[in-house]
Amino acid sequence: MVPVHRRGRLRYGLGLLVIVLLLPLDVRAEQGAATPPNIGPAPVAVRPVPPDAEIERFLLEGKVGDTHGTKKGISGAQRASLSAPTLTHDAQIQSIDEFKREFRTDRGVEFDFRDSWTFNVAAYRIDRLIGLNMVPVSVERKHRGTPSAFTWWLDDVLMDEGDRLKKKIEAPDRAYWSRQTTMMRLFDQLISNVDRNVGNIVYTQDWRLWLIDHTRAFRKNTELKTPAHATRCDRTVFERLKTLDQPTLKREVGKWLDDGQIKSLLARRDLIIQKIEALGPSALFDSTTPPQRGSK
Repeated sequence: MVPVHRRGRLRYGLGLLVIVLLLPLDVRAEQGAATPPNIGPAPVAVRPVPPDAEIERFLLEGKVGDTHGTKKGISGAQRASLSAPTLTHDAQIQSIDEFKREFRTDRGVEFDFRDSWTFNVAAYRIDRLIGLNMVPVSVERKHRGTPSAFTWWLDDVLMDEGDRLKKKIEAPDRAYWSRQTTMMRLFDQLISNVDRNVGNIVYTQDWRLWLIDHTRAFRKNTELKTPAHATRCDRTVFERLKTLDQPTLKREVGKWLDDGQIKSLLARRDLIIQKIEALGPSALFDSTTPPQRGSK
């Protein structure tokens, strides 16, 4: 037998439950009912691509066909169809190369501002040096007489980060997505990229994250712009970061980066290494990305 005071509480509780269940679903959601996350489509296989060395050769030698502007970006990038005897594929062409003593934005004033196609090539080559494999192949080539960056156009694109956020889509494998995002942020600290935005973070159908458009990277700051973005690292990338030195960088990217930019990059690298080592083994993880789709 239920005591009188408890019977009263029981009737009161059941009454509240009935009222809640009669509320419209949208009202119940506003009052704290859980809403299932919008999980994106499961990863699917993407078309294989040639090894990096073959892509580089194709970008350097392919005949340029139809060319037109791209829908996104403000750097005047163009999309061009390239053809060779055994391959036809698109490339992004960027020729921008601007310097301003002062450049004002809503984030403040940047001195000695540089917006240059050369940084696309440097970002690709450094990406491969450290084993990150998140930047599409990019080479230097003249377009209509102007030195430019020719970059492999990504196939099988699912969406960019702007679309993902707008549609509130979550990756089907949150752990894999988190590792990729972590490495994107660390890479941007390494190369001092001041223009990472939702339009230059791209996902392919396998939910692999690709980083494009690095024309505003390689600033000469020797401190990390956002130290909190360099607290975890892929184990293989970490070991390769430690082996970077001035002669290697001079050989691999000296055509596109000056001595000051290389020196600044190494200073930032040293800070990243110090932060990761201070945090210990728990700051390292394995397998940032699946096996590379194309390699040298």
